[in-house]
Amino acid sequence: MSLQARIEALKERHATLETRIADEDHRPRPDESLIARLKVEKLKLKEEMERLRGG
Repeated sequence: MSLQARIEALKERHATLETRIADEDHRPRPDESLIARLKVEKLKLKEEMERLRGG
């Protein structure tokens, strides 16, 4: 997998997590622990994308 393809895959996963967080947050009784775990995973993806970009 090329570097650019890896970054694109991470972007897609990041967007999916963002959607899952928003969906969970809009439920009548959101699972705060799930939201926290998803946010941590999303942050890790963002950091990985930055690392791969050389930033």
